[in-house]
Amino acid sequence: MAQIHIKRAIERVPGGMMIVPLLIGSLIATFMPGMPKFFGSFTNALFTGALPILAVFYVCMGASIDVKATPYLIRKGGALFVTKVGTAILAGVVLGHFLGEQPISSGLFAGISTLAVVAAMNDTNGGLYMALMGQYGRSEDVGAYTIMSLESGPFLTMVTLGIAGLSAFPWPTLVGSILPLAVGMLLGNLDREMRAFLGRAVPVMIPFFALALGASLDLHKVWQAGLLGIGLGLAVVIVTGIPLYFADRLTGGTGVAGAAAANTAGNAAAVPALIAAANPVYAEAAKSATLLVAACVVVTAIVSPILTASIAKRVNARSDARSAAEAREATPTRAASRPPTPRSARPTRGKRCARPDGVSTRRSIRPCAATGPPKSRR
Repeated sequence: MAQIHIKRAIERVPGGMMIVPLLIGSLIATFMPGMPKFFGSFTNALFTGALPILAVFYVCMGASIDVKATPYLIRKGGALFVTKVGTAILAGVVLGHFLGEQPISSGLFAGISTLAVVAAMNDTNGGLYMALMGQYGRSEDVGAYTIMSLESGPFLTMVTLGIAGLSAFPWPTLVGSILPLAVGMLLGNLDREMRAFLGRAVPVMIPFFALALGASLDLHKVWQAGLLGIGLGLAVVIVTGIPLYFADRLTGGTGVAGAAAANTAGNAAAVPALIAAANPVYAEAAKSATLLVAACVVVTAIVSPILTASIAKRVNARSDARSAAEAREATPTRAASRPPTPRSARPTRGKRCARPDGVSTRRSIRPCAATGPPKSRR
């Protein structure tokens, strides 16, 4: 039977395993909104069960985190983690002062909210980061995502919104948002076989919760969200990329790892819905925020690799120039490398030598040591 390469086609789209099911779900919600309820049972559960699927996803994600990371991984991953979350907190504080919990209701920036910006900035695309570092960086930098994966989930977004002075979340909700991740970490670090078993489920869960998230979206706002999403994606790369670049340089890197982390994870599109479920105050902002973050995933997945490749090319060119300069300094000059000629082997130029008939002459080629009468010339 002929094979149709569906998976390959989906993966050609940046963040495809998240974006494509999300769009399919939103198409059904827009043009056939009653379809899931009409069929009911498991079909309805598949389109409405985003939260249970996400809970399982975070358990599996936590199992893949190794707490026994080497000091370099802790230093590198910790620096990038703190820098990116710190940038999101700063953006949240500034925007929270002007916007509060609700999105902008009219004008060119209608739909933008503090929730959308913080959710887009808080989470790094782990698959994209590791792929870029595998191509342009060091193997040690790939493992730094072990620490950065702590960004996953709504916990840090809740903390950021609280720090920004917006509606706070009760402590049981905060603990509950990170508990599945913590349980997964415990299982994965106590038993390597559990880590391997649960870790394999992480990519499998993504399209399922993306489909359920899309089923709650209205595509009538997609064009507006797409334009704003492009702007938000560029803002994420620039606003987080600059401090990440310098954080990488300060920890002994070349800046490539910082550029590779300046993007948005696909599962970040689920965070606004989780925040709204935890605190209904954000319900209105979550509607547009989900679309904006989804668009941001695509934009950063395109722009971040271009920026990373550009920085890597410049770093390599600078390294090659330095190596060439060092090679020139280490290689002696041609004159200095020529061995000195022994004095005894040098021809005697301009020295007067006596002939047997008593007449002196200049010899410029043969040394004076030559004896005997000169040969006659014909």
